[in-house]
Amino acid sequence: MQHKTRNVAIIGTGLVGSSCAYSMVNQGICDDLLLIDINRERALGEAMDLSHCIDFTNVRTKVRAGSYEECGDRDIIIITAGAPPKPGQTRLDTLGVSAKIMQDVVSNVMKSGFNGIFLIASNPVDIITYMVWKISGLPRNQVIGTGTSLDSSRLKAILSDILDVDPRSIHGYSLGEHGDSQFVAWSHVTVGGKPFLQILEEHKDRFGEINLDEITDKVRKAGWEIYNRKGTTYYGIGNALAFIARSIFNDDHKVIAVSAVLDGEYGVKDICTGVPAIITREGIKEIVELNLTPVEKEKFQQSNKVLKEYMQTIGF
Repeated sequence: MQHKTRNVAIIGTGLVGSSCAYSMVNQGICDDLLLIDINRERALGEAMDLSHCIDFTNVRTKVRAGSYEECGDRDIIIITAGAPPKPGQTRLDTLGVSAKIMQDVVSNVMKSGFNGIFLIASNPVDIITYMVWKISGLPRNQVIGTGTSLDSSRLKAILSDILDVDPRSIHGYSLGEHGDSQFVAWSHVTVGGKPFLQILEEHKDRFGEINLDEITDKVRKAGWEIYNRKGTTYYGIGNALAFIARSIFNDDHKVIAVSAVLDGEYGVKDICTGVPAIITREGIKEIVELNLTPVEKEKFQQSNKVLKEYMQTIGF
């Protein structure tokens, strides 16, 4: 990949894609932002609107609508196109429609000569990320899904309210599927470097009523709580995409819970699931293998089993 530029394309300019683009422009994350959508007029409208922000930002970002043929020089391609869940559906229920969309999207992108990093938010993100990896033929480090990055952020926000501590001082991850089978690795949650479970043990008078299962359930259902009130979620995931893209361009070596293709890590192969990984200019430098407890290992295996069952429905 060329490292002199910061060229990005966003495929899908619905609420998630446009929120991501807005974050990218406001934060000055890239130099050139290409917007692609099946509805070209929508992409053009978003590009025009975003270009009118530049006078009020610190960095000039060129924003324009374009086509797949222009993807060859992109460093990162962000995919948000897909089928949103209907009332009563889970993210996994959208797989059939999203898989058909992704087949077309990735095939067209690869025809342009693209050899950068795919960053995927389309649901069900773990399976779609695996599919993008297979179709593209790119090395696994260059295909990243948002995974449980947003879920982990939601976990920190919930704990922040409980503990009255800045969420950025809380570290921990929700792992596995970005969906109903995800779980919180409580054995690795820390607050200011101190294990959260130790804090609960030492301060039973203050936190004795805390139920870890209830918190995990709140994390799982946070997206649906928003969905039931406003129809969908987009600010959180849009900013998560921008955050990961910035970490790539800055070669930050940040550890982020993303959807990564496993090849023996955690004793698992041929699956894409939410795990902490070191993010660099080359994509995923290394997957961080946490020393999970026996109970956590069982939950991880169960979550991967759910993903495997759905993967088989589209031939993987």
